[in-house]
Amino acid sequence: MATTKKTVKIQTPIDERETFVSLQKSFAESEQNTQEKLKTLYELQAADNEIERLVQLRGELPAEVAVLEDEIAGLKGKSSHIEELVNGYVQTIDSARKQIVELDADIQKYNEQLANITNSREYDSINKEIENQGLLRAICEKNISEAKAAIEERKAELERIGDRITLREDDLAAKKEELSTIVESTAKEEKALREKRDACAAKIDDRTLRAYERICASVQNHLAVVPVFNEDSCGGCFCTITPQRLIDIASGKKLVICEHCGRIIVNPEI
Repeated sequence: MATTKKTVKIQTPIDERETFVSLQKSFAESEQNTQEKLKTLYELQAADNEIERLVQLRGELPAEVAVLEDEIAGLKGKSSHIEELVNGYVQTIDSARKQIVELDADIQKYNEQLANITNSREYDSINKEIENQGLLRAICEKNISEAKAAIEERKAELERIGDRITLREDDLAAKKEELSTIVESTAKEEKALREKRDACAAKIDDRTLRAYERICASVQNHLAVVPVFNEDSCGGCFCTITPQRLIDIASGKKLVICEHCGRIIVNPEI
């Protein structure tokens, strides 16, 4: 008894560089009929267009908010660094003051020893120690003075940064409020559009959807599926369409790709 071999269709791996031109064969072999698939793609494009329109209502606000947030974060980071420097100067002052106390004690001890000196050699040696301790004390006083001056300078810088942070935070709050108002006013419409978009995308095979998204991302007007413009031109690049292709587009039974820009051209009336 002869056995019948079952033919298994091998799926071609998805190529991220694919365009509609390279998908024409798989498009035609799809279980979904061409007219229905064209309609779904056109509806997907229409939903994306409306979503982009709503996003554009926000203008430069999202970018401005991001820039302000980055600037404020940078200013706060700089402020923290300066505060660490100030703490370092304070520690320098504390350390120098403690050293001065120790040096003063040593100088007093050496001065007391001078009262019991019996020879000039020992006298000169102690005086040399007193002189050295005095030099070290002068260095400590200088370090304290310089640290105090640095602290005043850093505190003035901290005040300037604090004023700028306050100003920028006020700007950020205003921008966020403005953006929130726009987002809230369009939230319901955007949600409905995104649900519609997801429903359309779910009806399209992965390869075609990837090609659609790739072309949308690669062209300035983000249009991968376009209608006929002015009765005889591509709605994406505005190049003239041949009469035979216009007939195919009108019928809605064939996948028609623009020879110039690679977009799908459809008849919206279908």
